Order: sequence, then C-alpha cells, then structure tokens
Amino acid sequence: MKTERKSLAGFIDVVSIEVIAGDGGRGCVSFRREKFVPRGGPDGGDGGKGGDVAVRADSHLATLIDYKYRRIVRAGRGGHGLGKKQHGKDGDDATVRVPVGTVVREASTSEVIADLVRPSEVIVARGGKGGRGNATFATATDQAPQRSEEGRPGERHQIVLEVKLIADVGIVGQPNVGKSSLLRMLTRARPKVADYPFTTLSPNLGVMRYGERDIVLADIPGLIEGAHLGKGLGHEFLRHIERTKVLLFLVDVTDRAPDGTLATLKRELLLHSPDLAVKPYLVAFNKADLLPAGRRRAAKQNLGGILVSAVTGYGRGALARAIADLVGRGEGEDHGVGEGS
Repeated sequence: MKTERKSLAGFIDVVSIEVIAGDGGRGCVSFRREKFVPRGGPDGGDGGKGGDVAVRADSHLATLIDYKYRRIVRAGRGGHGLGKKQHGKDGDDATVRVPVGTVVREASTSEVIADLVRPSEVIVARGGKGGRGNATFATATDQAPQRSEEGRPGERHQIVLEVKLIADVGIVGQPNVGKSSLLRMLTRARPKVADYPFTTLSPNLGVMRYGERDIVLADIPGLIEGAHLGKGLGHEFLRHIERTKVLLFLVDVTDRAPDGTLATLKRELLLHSPDLAVKPYLVAFNKADLLPAGRRRAAKQNLGGILVSAVTGYGRGALARAIADLVGRGEGEDHGVGEGS
C-alpha cells in the first residue's frame, strides 16, 4: 500500500503513522506504620492512566508535512502508585494535528475511523488503565493484602491519514488548459502559471468573493486519458474533488474536438469514483482571446458552455454568476453561453 504521496512542490496528502497510547501505571504495595494496625495497614495507591492519542483537525494546516519523517506518535505512560494511597500521575496525552478535511483510516482494514470535515478531534488510541494498589484489595478476611496490579497496556494502531480538500468548486481540465490562470482570474490566489504541461504539481485553493458570499475553488493538477490508472499527475489528487459541491470542467476552445475532450474528462472522473459522475457541473471554454472575432461569435452560439479568457478576463462576470448560482442551488442545470464582462 502506498502510504505517502508527494508532489515536487512538497504537497503531502497521504501518510501512514503508528499511534501508541501510554501504558497504565503499576499499583503500589505499601503499609502504614501505626500501632495496633496489622502490618501498619495497607495504603498502596493505584497507578495512573496512560495518555490517549488524538487526531485533531486544525484549520491552519494545509498538508501532512509534519509527519513526513515523524512516523510514530506516542503518549505518556501513567505514573506508578505510591504509599499513603497516593494515585499515580496520569500520562500526558498526544495530539496529531492534521488539516480540516482529513480522513482517518485503520491501516490494516482501511476502515474509516473518522472523517474530520470541520475543526474537531477523535481519540485513535486509548491509554491503559492504571493498576490497583494493595489498599484496594483489603477485606475483612484479608486485612493486609500484599498484592497489586500491573497497569494495562495502551492501545497501539497503524493509521492512515488522507487529506481531501474541502472546496465548493473543483476545477477539472487537461494539462495546460489554463486552470491556474482561471483561478487567478476569479480569486486572489496566485498559483504558478507557465506555458508547459503539468505546471500545477499540487492542488491550489482560492476564494472568490461574490456578493456577500465567499466561494472556495480548487485547481486540480491536469487530467489526461488514463488518469484513473495512474497516468499523469491528476490521478494523485482526484480525491480532492470528491468533497466539492460542484465541478467546473475547463476545456480549450481551440481544441480540434472540445466535445471529445469534455467526454474524456467526464469518463476519467466516472472511472475514479461513480459519485463524481452525478455532481452538478458547469462547462467553461477557455482561451477565447485566441479566436478571431467571427469564430468567437460562432463559439458563443454553438458551444454548450461559457466562453472565457483567463488571460484577458473575458467572460469573468458570466462565469462567476453561473458558479455562484450553481453552488447556491446545489443541483445541476445546463447553463447557456454567458456574455463577457
């Protein structure tokens, strides 16, 4: 099983770590020293509880880079019991801090332990109970017990942490179609933009302000045919559009067969996850600035999507309105070609 995925930009979204809770402390065998009390009387205290290990979703984190090399997280063990019925100190808890949107799985079974879609935490390994001291075992027939208990061992698990970005809109397209440029046009995000394929090496997020609402957009690395089989880079990050409310398919309007390109993108999503095939979506055709005026007018009339140029800003208003409308309604609907703004 592949337990770490890392882009050239350092984005790590899947890691496997071992979490070890603390062992409980040992109970104490001790006796008071008092006159007329057999053996002084038992006064051995109980051992302390071992610390728990919790996974906490933190909205200030974006990747799992902290666990690239730290593969074991261990909580503190409980302190041993002491005389005078003193309880041992409870072990210190340990916390694994992860980005919001992280799925926590049991490594051996892939069973989902928690899906942290908001700031919250879940205990993934519970500390062992402390052992009882000999004071606990005193009875009318055994007033001077000389036995105690060992603390119970803490839980130990191998878990997989998998980040899935939480966004309203997932931008999907082939390499070099202009997804990062579109994100720059619609939001204040500043992802890397270049004129060669696979410029985007990891997902980028941006926030589009529309009216009184903030809409989060995610730019996913380019998809090529066969992405679901591991070709290209996009397959590494397809999981990040599983949480999006809607999809925005971006197609190069200068492509010889834009409809075929759109069909390829839809097919790759379907083969990755059937759930993606039923998400509401929009289609935008980019690079309108490369079309002569006559072809641009024909494209606006014939294409079943919104014509835009991420370079000049043409169509920005129409696309922003369509995105806000679809996200607000939460259901799919065919959108006609919008006017440039």
